This record gives sequence, structure tokens and C-alpha cells, in this order.
Amino acid sequence: MGTFGFRTQVLACAVALAFATAAGAQETQMLEPVEVTTAKIPVPLGEVAATMTIVTGEELRARNANDLRTALSLVAGVDIAPGGDGGPSSSVPALWGLREFDAFLLVVDGIPSGGAFTPALASLDLANVERIEVLKGAAPVSYGATSFVGVIHVIHYAAGEGPARVEVGIGSRGSARIAAAAPLSDANAPWRQSILFDADTVGLSGDRTGWDRAHLLYRGAGEFGGGEFTLDADGTWLNQDPTSPHPRESGRLTPRVPLDANTNPRGARNDEDRGQLALGYVLPTSIGDWSSRLAYAKSSADNVRGFLREGFADDGVTHNADGFQQGVDRTEVYFDSHVATPLAERATLVWGFDYLHGKGEQKSRNFEYAVLPDGSNAPDWRSLHIDETTALEDTRDFLGVYADLEYAITEAWRLEAGIRFNHTNEKTQGLETDLTGEVPVVTDGGNDERTDNRWAGSLGTSYRFFEEGRDFLTVYANYRDAFKPAVVDFGPEAEFDILKPEDAQSGELGIKGRHFDGRFEWDLSVFRMNFRNLVVSQEVDGLPSLTNAGTEKFTGAETELRWNFGEGMTLVGTYAYHDARFGDYLQDFDGVPTQLKGNLLEMSPQHLGAVGFMFTPPQGFRAYAVANYVGKRWLNKRNTALADDYTTFDAGFGYAWDRWEVRADGYNLSDRRDPVAESELGDAQYYRMPARTYWLTARYSFGAR
Repeated sequence: MGTFGFRTQVLACAVALAFATAAGAQETQMLEPVEVTTAKIPVPLGEVAATMTIVTGEELRARNANDLRTALSLVAGVDIAPGGDGGPSSSVPALWGLREFDAFLLVVDGIPSGGAFTPALASLDLANVERIEVLKGAAPVSYGATSFVGVIHVIHYAAGEGPARVEVGIGSRGSARIAAAAPLSDANAPWRQSILFDADTVGLSGDRTGWDRAHLLYRGAGEFGGGEFTLDADGTWLNQDPTSPHPRESGRLTPRVPLDANTNPRGARNDEDRGQLALGYVLPTSIGDWSSRLAYAKSSADNVRGFLREGFADDGVTHNADGFQQGVDRTEVYFDSHVATPLAERATLVWGFDYLHGKGEQKSRNFEYAVLPDGSNAPDWRSLHIDETTALEDTRDFLGVYADLEYAITEAWRLEAGIRFNHTNEKTQGLETDLTGEVPVVTDGGNDERTDNRWAGSLGTSYRFFEEGRDFLTVYANYRDAFKPAVVDFGPEAEFDILKPEDAQSGELGIKGRHFDGRFEWDLSVFRMNFRNLVVSQEVDGLPSLTNAGTEKFTGAETELRWNFGEGMTLVGTYAYHDARFGDYLQDFDGVPTQLKGNLLEMSPQHLGAVGFMFTPPQGFRAYAVANYVGKRWLNKRNTALADDYTTFDAGFGYAWDRWEVRADGYNLSDRRDPVAESELGDAQYYRMPARTYWLTARYSFGAR
């Protein structure tokens, strides 16, 4: 692990100077929760015709949640696996029983983050978040060909708003964190602006594993030309020392590899620099508010990884692992322009178009090496012979024209209806060169192109049986038809053949309510989704590959209960039942075609549950505790290797004064090390839950609580 580095120090100095102008900022009040993910216009949470959960920034800070697993641990049916092929600071979410790194859409401040390829989870930052909105199911009209099982929308405080505070923390294994956020102007200034800086260095229990990260976000907004102009500039610098997934042998994680062993070659890394510039403009017109948003994102990654082979030798001399060094560059452009036109007193039509462009390129140098199962003799990758080079370039353009009607038929009955036409075009070209002989030999290469035109849409309705003050009871139902081009994972292979696009049709029925003057909230829903051409991983000639997987069926039920007792005391309980099964899908295993129909999807537990208690008064003693249960799940598609169920515990306590807060937090206190995500790069290998960690944190707010 290295230090924060010169760039981090410079950024910290800049933020310190900015705070000299912001010491008087005050905490803002959270208003009635609204969601904007599906309709792009504010809708009261109780009227949304879908399962929707909002996690407020105050709750995140009360649980000191700085990663996605902790942040969403009390959202029903959401199972976040920390780490994964994206590195230890990344994660692999599962919603509705589907754990695929591209099956959901990540949105940050209204912009799809990594939407053209895969969600940008490794660089996701949760400092100074106002709220996180979690939508179950697809958003096929608003965001088009980008997701199936859910949308996670992370929303930071708007320019000129939010608290001014600084935070420092120290954690297990030499970990440390610093964060500072402040509005740089008054909320009513002609040009409102805010700044956020945070950085952390995290050490993990595995050998040679952890990360260093620094993040800077500037937000500005003001009136211009009769409308509202916004500007966001976001930059992340991330250096990761990756963990190794644990191989499976004979239906279990092999005992030949010690816990926390790192069989990556020395010099392994998952490093990424990512920057984004986003511009927005909202102009009132005679036909409604006209909103436009343009974002440009650029990322550069440098990856060095290695994975043990199936049936690996353990003498430390025989070549038993394959590795690669690669550079991956991605460019994304997102543009959306829509008008919210009032059709009547209770009806609004949101109509417009959006365009998503992605261009990605990877260049890899592949090698083999010998390593002991405990990784103690791992060679430096720079000393190894390069046996093969691969290159892949992928360019994709998604264009959509959409219309979404929000219609309150009566004060109690609400209708949502949307339709979208998708036009997608993708071009790829790849090249593979063998360097094992006296002269380089091109062994594979070519290009492919695919164009798809497809309609998508959604229909939903909600009916409010009663409403009195803050209390209500609402029943809702929806149907969604979604479409998505196949993922490109930019692994070390040159897979230029474009897979078939995925598509899914889902239905959901639910009932939700709020009672006892808003103190008791609950939501119960059932769903079904029929999936076709799901992209899954497989091994071809010893290399990771992707393929379409026929049909799948997802059914289940989810419930959330929340009691707000007052005086900062809250109790939350969630439960989810997921049944995710293969339909007609024939896959080859060691030369034997095997029908998987009826089998449960790998890494998809049927039972998930959580219980959380929070006591967070404005001042004085504060505490929380969260328990998460994950049921048994199959490790493989043939359903022959079963992983045990497990429960993790997070807890923390502290004391808050007028401006200060000090706290101690522990995560995975039960120290469970169960398999939580399957590698897409290493065959039959699984990332484990990170070991128990502790943090001590101090916060100072510029302004009374």
C-alpha cells in the first residue's frame, strides 16, 4: 500500500482554503421524500407505482456507511457483495435474485455512471450524499437500454446546499479516511457552489491487498438566460491492490488455498483514473420545463491480475496460473433533453430523447506463471514472458425517443404509462497474437457489427385507499418491457463477436402504507420476470468468455418494515424470497451437453433478511446495530456445490455534541468469510466476504445540529 500522494495533498490544501469561506454554513432540512428515477419529475414516494426505497444521507452518516454494502444493508432483497473482479473497492450488487455486474443501472446525480458498459462501482463515492434512491425492476423509458433488475440513484447535495463538515477516521490494518464538504456560497447567491473532497487508504486482511483513493467533486448552479444552469466536475484517483478469489474443488472452496492467500503476481493492481464533466440546463417554456443534460466521462485503467487454473499444481514450480497486464480506456457521452408538458391539472407528459455513446479499448499482454497456493513465492509479473497479446475495441451508440405520461385520474388513482423506441448500434474489432514462437503469429482477429431497433415500455398504476395527514395506504402494480445490448467486460481476451441483446418482461404487485402519524412505514411486493439471452461467463480453452444463456425466470416477494419511535429511535426489518431459475438452457461441461432447466442460478440465495436498530438523537449518546442474513446458495450452475447460509453484524456507537461527534464502528463483527461473488475471470473461483474491520471517526460540523 502506498500513501495518498502528492496530488491528494494538493487537493486537501485547496479544500482547506475553500473552507475558510464556508465556516458559517448550516445543515439543511430533509423534505418529504420524492423519487425522480423513473419519471424524471418529482413524485411523492407514496404514489410511486413500483417498489422504491430511499436511504437518507442522515441515516448513512448515522451508520457511518461509506460503501454500498453498508449503505443498502437495510433495503429488502438487495445483496451487495464487496469486492469482485473490479477490485476490493468495488462491489457486485444483486437485486431480484440476479447477481450480474451489469444487470442494474447506477445513476449518480442524474447521470448513468458507466451505463454504456458496466456500472462504475469501484470509483463510486458516498461522501456528502443527500439520499440514495433504490428502484426495483427496470426503468426502460427514462434510461432505456441499460438495466433490468433495478436502479441505484446516488444523489449528492445540490450546489450551495447541505452541511459544512470535516471528518477524519482511522481503521483496522492501517486504514485512514478524511472527508470535507462545504457550500462555498449562500443558497440564494447568483452562482451557488459546493465542494467535496475525500480520500481513504484501506488495508485488508489478505496479503498485499487494499486500496488508496482520492475524490473531488465541484457543483455549481445559477440563473442564466432565464433558466437554471448547473455544472458538475468530478474526479477520482484510485489505486487498488487486488485480492484473489478462492477456487472451488469437489463441491467446496478448496482447502489447498489458505484463507486470505494472494496468488496474484507481484505488482498486481486495479488502478483507475476517472473524470466527468456534466452540464445541465432547465428552461421554463410555454409548453413546460425543458430540461437538458450533457455529460462527458473518461476513464483509464491499468490492470494486472492472475488466476489459478482448474486442478492447479501446488508444487510452486509447475505453471499453474494465467495472468495478464492490460490497459483499458473508456469514453462515455450522455445527452438527454426532455420537456415536462402539463396536459391538464393532474396530467404531465414527459417527452424527449437521449443519446448514450461509449467507446472502449483494451490492450492485454497475457502470461503464465507458477505460484504456491499460499502465494508466498508469487513472481513479479515484469519478469515473466509474454505469451500472447490481445486487443479489443468496442464502440456503441444508444439512441432513444420516449414519452412518459404521469396522470392522476382522481386524487387517489394514479396512472403511469411510458413508451420508448430504442436504436442501438455496436461495432467491435479484435486481434489476438501468439508470441510463443520465433515470430509473432496472428491466431485470431476480425470485427463485427450489430444494429437493433426495438420498442420498450412500462405501464403502472397506484390507488391510494386512504390518506390522513402523513398516513396513507396504497396498492400498486406495474408491467415493464426492457431491452439491453449484451455487456462487454473488457477482459484479457479478444472477443469481437457481438452477443444477442438481452430482454426481459416483468410484472410487480405491491401494497405500501404509512401509519401512526408517519411513525410506521411498510411495503410488501411480489414480482415475476421472464429473461431471455442472459449473458453469463464460461471457460473456453482455458480463457474466460461470455455467452448467452437461453431463458431464465425470476419470481419472489419482498417486504420492508420501519418503525420510527421518535427521539431518533428507529427499528427496521426486511425479508425477501427470491426464486431465480434457468429455463431452457443447454451448456457444455467438459464436453458433455447439460440441460440446466429448473436449476437455480448460481450465487442467488432464496432467503435474505435484515434487522436494524438505530438510536440517533441530534445530541448525546448514539448507537446502531444491523444484522444481515444470507441464505444457502449454489456455487455452480449444475447445483452440485452448496454454500452455507451466514449472518453478518455491523454495529457502532458514539457521542454527539453541538458541533462535534466521535464514534466507533465495526463491520462484519461475526467475521464471516463466506463466498459472496463469483469471478468472471477465474473459472470456478469466488471472492469472500472481507474480514472484520473497525473504525474510529471524528466529525466537526460548521454550525449547530
